[in-house]
Amino acid sequence: MHDDRSLVEARLKRVLDERIRPAVYPESVPLKVAVWHAPGEPVPVAEGLAAEPEPIGVGARWGAPWGTSWFRVTGTVPEAWAGRTVEALLDLGFDENMPGFQCEGLVYRPDGTPVKGLNPRNQWVRIGAPVEGGEQVRLHVEAASNPVILDYHPFLPTRLGDKETAGSEPQYTLTRMDLAVFDETVWQLVLDLEVLGELMAELPLESARRWDILRAVERALDAIDLQDVNGTAAQARVRLETVLSEPAVPSAHRISAVGHAHIDSAWLWPLRETVRKVARTTSNMTALLEDEPEFVFAMSQAQQWAWVRDHRPEVWSRVKKAVADGRFVPTGGMWVESDTNMPGSEAMARQFVHGKRFFLDEFGVENDEAWLPDTFGFAAGLPQIIKAAGAKWLLTQKISWSQTNKFPHHTFQWEGIDGTRIFTHFPPVDTYNCSMKGSEIAHAARNFKDKGVARHSLAPTGWGDGGGGTTREMIGKAARLRDLEGSATVVWETPAEFFAKAEAEYPDPPVWVGELYLELHRATLTSQAKTKQGNRRSEHLLREAELWAATAAVRTGFPYPHAELDRIWKTVLLHQFHDILPGSSIAWVHREARRTYELIAEELTGIIEAAQRALAGEGTRDLVFNSAPHSRGGIPAGGAGAAAVPEPVRPAPRPGGGYVLDNGLLRVEIDARGLVVSAYDIEADRETVAPGAAANLLQLHADFPNMWDAWDVDEFYRNTVTDLTDADEVTAAAEGVRIVRSFGASRVTQVLSLAPGERRLVLDTEVDWHETEKFLKLAFPLDVHAERYASETQFGHFHRPTHTNTSWEAAKFEACNHRFVHLEEPGWGVALVNDSTYGHDVTRTVRTDGDRGTTTTVRVSLLRAPRFPDPETDQGVHRFRHALVPGAGIGDAVREGWRVNLPERRTTGAAEVAPLVTVDRDAVVVTAVKLADDGSGDVVVRFHEAHGGRTRATLAVGFEVADVTVTDLLERPLAEAPAPEVSGNRVTLRLRPFELATLRLRRA
Repeated sequence: MHDDRSLVEARLKRVLDERIRPAVYPESVPLKVAVWHAPGEPVPVAEGLAAEPEPIGVGARWGAPWGTSWFRVTGTVPEAWAGRTVEALLDLGFDENMPGFQCEGLVYRPDGTPVKGLNPRNQWVRIGAPVEGGEQVRLHVEAASNPVILDYHPFLPTRLGDKETAGSEPQYTLTRMDLAVFDETVWQLVLDLEVLGELMAELPLESARRWDILRAVERALDAIDLQDVNGTAAQARVRLETVLSEPAVPSAHRISAVGHAHIDSAWLWPLRETVRKVARTTSNMTALLEDEPEFVFAMSQAQQWAWVRDHRPEVWSRVKKAVADGRFVPTGGMWVESDTNMPGSEAMARQFVHGKRFFLDEFGVENDEAWLPDTFGFAAGLPQIIKAAGAKWLLTQKISWSQTNKFPHHTFQWEGIDGTRIFTHFPPVDTYNCSMKGSEIAHAARNFKDKGVARHSLAPTGWGDGGGGTTREMIGKAARLRDLEGSATVVWETPAEFFAKAEAEYPDPPVWVGELYLELHRATLTSQAKTKQGNRRSEHLLREAELWAATAAVRTGFPYPHAELDRIWKTVLLHQFHDILPGSSIAWVHREARRTYELIAEELTGIIEAAQRALAGEGTRDLVFNSAPHSRGGIPAGGAGAAAVPEPVRPAPRPGGGYVLDNGLLRVEIDARGLVVSAYDIEADRETVAPGAAANLLQLHADFPNMWDAWDVDEFYRNTVTDLTDADEVTAAAEGVRIVRSFGASRVTQVLSLAPGERRLVLDTEVDWHETEKFLKLAFPLDVHAERYASETQFGHFHRPTHTNTSWEAAKFEACNHRFVHLEEPGWGVALVNDSTYGHDVTRTVRTDGDRGTTTTVRVSLLRAPRFPDPETDQGVHRFRHALVPGAGIGDAVREGWRVNLPERRTTGAAEVAPLVTVDRDAVVVTAVKLADDGSGDVVVRFHEAHGGRTRATLAVGFEVADVTVTDLLERPLAEAPAPEVSGNRVTLRLRPFELATLRLRRA
């Protein structure tokens, strides 16, 4: 037989595009359209419906950036259409290639009942099936003219990312507003041909199945009269029945399709717009669930559910019914799909506490899975947090974006720093916006790494980010792929149903130990410094507020601010979303975040001060409150007492220029350039700074990544560097040595100080930053031979190699730490602690002259200046505090990291304040002391082993205890946990390395 394959395939494409798809709507009449443009921010639905619109025609421009326009469409169904299916086709000016990234609409009936969302791939509204001739049609569309930020030429700087700079030029052209007859037979034929054509393209050329499909398609095309597609579509479908009914082979890969709409809680749009995106999508999905009995839809992020409940009660009622039917599924159990690298221990725990509790309270649903398809890598402390929240599974997809190394598994056990293992799945479809295309389904089957031992994978199916979720076309395709020869099989299932099957078929999967590092988007650890500082400060203020309010409640009857703390926690958790905290959102988002963090700090400071006043009482004694988890200055952790204010060490002139700071423990030499050329540990007789090198070295790199400006730093940035060694000023000051530098359009002012009795050099840095596409680092070349270093993560620390033996290690050229980085030789180490930075790099070189020792350089990432999506990223004044701690063991690193983030608070009062709880082991760190969330008055204490070793710790409780219960993160009894030893007001537990524990103490 002659090979005419290409001819038939080309014929299929043209006939589909030019004849069959247009015939889905064979007849149409125009609707009358009028519009009212809301003058400012979005208005309530009732106001939009009541507004008096002005006529507008198809072809007219509409929609200033970030504006809201209310369209009223009216018309009459022609008498000749009686008994047929009729839909309204409402095209606001969509680009079908950009679902989720442009204008969107929500359709209402005149009484305010929501109908469904309008999106680029979802422009229809069902009027009737069948309709009555002469039926009057009246619909209202709340249309958002969100500007396109990520355009066909991506990453170009734009002022459209903030309403204050976006201007008023209309963004869209009204394209189609019609009533049309919907021919379901033709629509079904389109899906038949799309599924077969897409499957055919994925099969091997030598496959008999491919040729069977080709001939069936050819026969179907022959049956179509191109001048009467609607009259001949049915007979064309008949000619495809046999090839569509051939069952899949028994060994076919099995895909669990989960209806999904990944909606970023903020990104290229502000938070307020996400509220509306979620309403549009949930309206779409509840309507689709009513039409499609096999379909299930899952939505994560309790915050987004709460937005629907609080802002769109008319949509919420439909959502609640669908949840009760088991078809609209809460998933993930987190407040938002947060970043997991940067949130602190308690914040990561509270993501699950608030997320799971919302779903329990609203629906009685408890999630067993964490759902994080788009998060930029996963910290090594996360597995035990997931387990401590009562969950056992994790789904993500983003690791497939890694640039260098292909992750070796799709289903595996992920082991965290304490040994906890979580059953984890990466969908091999490699997208969280699966549309059921044949190429996607075939890729999932081919790509699946665990063939031979497992055959199930998951496909999150639907357009995200306001694209409207799953479409009826996706459901139609999935129905054909349920059991089709040549394809993986597809069935709609909930995440829990998928995980149960996957775990059952793969009881002994491979294990991955440690962090799940994304080899991409590394600059998210640095971009938008003020957002990151606001997060860090808020986390620590919340710790203080809970600690002192709980202490005051127990000791004085102080009213514990449950509602206020709950609200603030949820606000902080929202801003840990994986495009807010990472600094990858538009200017509007980060401008609002800065203001939100200011308000949070003001409110939490008020709570802290009120609680401390209640505890201190009326008096004139000077008191210092210590909220850190370790004693300092003679004041116990969580207590208050009298303490002197130490005077910083006065600088002395240094021979050759510069100054010396010496407190008898540490002798620091700062040369005339303002660089630290020596940090000598007097007791250990050991130099910290590498020979011939200088610490406190600011380094400036060019920073223009190939893509994803705010997200990425590419390794070639290291090829060029400017050492900022010129100083405008190096002077002695009362607080230490003051250094001023100028470079480009920017200026840096530093104060280096040393306190009596402390082996800690404090570096306060202020940067007035006005650079573009530059990366500022602060370098510390250390005379330490270390093959690995420790960086703090949630509830412990994680070791990374300093070498680049393999591509896996080389790819980690920028990494995350929380409060400290620590490296050591046996018996002596160095810690570098910080109050607000996360990104860093560690490199090693061997000196070729002199002692041939090893220089290990730790560099802190301070600031970047990408121009997309916020062209003014990080411009302005920033303040950072770091401390270099020579001679530090890992315990010192832990303690100093907390100390720099939780400075003492001073007030006057009548008496010292004893701690509510104390721990007898320095290795055990208390991360939270609070009252129970249920309002019972029980005291909840959370702590973990922080040094990486086993320990036996005793908590001394400063009040009469009636009962002690080991709980999960949600403060529920943990049945499998060993009972602690309780003797009076002392509770003793054994902890494995990095183990997290929560105790609930009922007061007598």
